[in-house]
Amino acid sequence: MAPANDIKAAKSTYEGFVNMVKWATPAICALVFVIILVIQ
Repeated sequence: MAPANDIKAAKSTYEGFVNMVKWATPAICALVFVIILVIQ
């Protein structure tokens, strides 16, 4: 089994990734929406 420090580091990395995806997804959708409006 992995040492506790490795698990803590992996959990921290995963939580950071999930948090980034939570903010990036709506931002990208809004950007695509604006670009579609500009193109039309």
